[in-house]
Amino acid sequence: MEIQNSLAQIRRQRGISAARLAASVGVSRQTIYAIESGSYVPNTAVGLRLAQALGVGIEQLFRLEAAADAPACLKEVELLPQAGQARPGQALRLCSVSGRLMAISPEPSTWGLPRADAVLLDVGRTRKQTVKLKARILEEDWEKSDRLLIAGCDPAAAVLAHHLQRQGVELVITYQNSSRALQLLKDGVVHFAGTHLQDEKTGESNLPKIRTMFPRDSVAVIGFASWEEGIVVAAGNPKHVRDVADFARSDVKIVNREPGAGCRLLLDTRLRRLGILGREVQGYDRIALGHLPAARQVQSNQADCCISTRATARVFGLDFIPIVTKRYDLVVRKNHLKLRQAEILLETLGRAALRRELEGFAGYDMKSAGNRLM
Repeated sequence: MEIQNSLAQIRRQRGISAARLAASVGVSRQTIYAIESGSYVPNTAVGLRLAQALGVGIEQLFRLEAAADAPACLKEVELLPQAGQARPGQALRLCSVSGRLMAISPEPSTWGLPRADAVLLDVGRTRKQTVKLKARILEEDWEKSDRLLIAGCDPAAAVLAHHLQRQGVELVITYQNSSRALQLLKDGVVHFAGTHLQDEKTGESNLPKIRTMFPRDSVAVIGFASWEEGIVVAAGNPKHVRDVADFARSDVKIVNREPGAGCRLLLDTRLRRLGILGREVQGYDRIALGHLPAARQVQSNQADCCISTRATARVFGLDFIPIVTKRYDLVVRKNHLKLRQAEILLETLGRAALRRELEGFAGYDMKSAGNRLM
């Protein structure tokens, strides 16, 4: 049996805001939203207080329904870009963006299978950067959850997702480099894009690039964190790497990031200033798709160093040589700011618990978190 509720419908019929209802019942506004989405079932006392506040019987708010086995549901979804070719049987996570049903192929954890809302059946025609395909929906619960789709390369998105989940919002993450994330936002297939692209001429983070890509007043830029980018090397720095100039040494082998990644742009800028060509650097053409995959190659001695963040080095117990401090920002179309789940995300950025976690563990500077930058 499953517990269904009509809280949102009755609350709106009564003209009562979630904040007002929460105050009268003695819970948080996020708890009201979580109950309405079905991601949280209140205890008896809270249920009775809700019924009393709304002037209805508790059976009008909550009811038991048998969980019937639903027939297999086939839908056409749009698969976001990914490394490698999409294959039948692949797990998918789903999120609706402006009426388009978007799908990503989730990353498996080190010791477990990824969560899946659907399974890929076959590949169809293409549309811009997405691939249209048929998928078999495993369960319809994903439609009841409040979801946001974010593209970006910051591993800390998983920490943000954990804090949002407590408030009834699911953050679906597609790990993409900064340039690709902004392009996906421009194409209208994600809610948020994370970026850390620094303008070579001015040294300004993100805003110059965003202004060239989006019409004026079409997007908002929200600060997330400032972080240090630099050289990640093995613990103890056995090759005695001091700066990017050492990448040209014959005894040093790097692992690089793909074109369009913020760390790749940083490396190319430094090499150009030093007059070093890519072909003079061992491993320049060896690509890792993401901060953590690059650092993992350093940890496993497949490479001597890479360009990444101090937080990435900490995850793997590696040493770090700072080069520059950058800002990692979140970009969102202004019409998506009106989404309830987007409002909760922005509110969460200002919460002390999130800031403490990322400052204490990842070494991020969270002073700009939640600030409207554009």
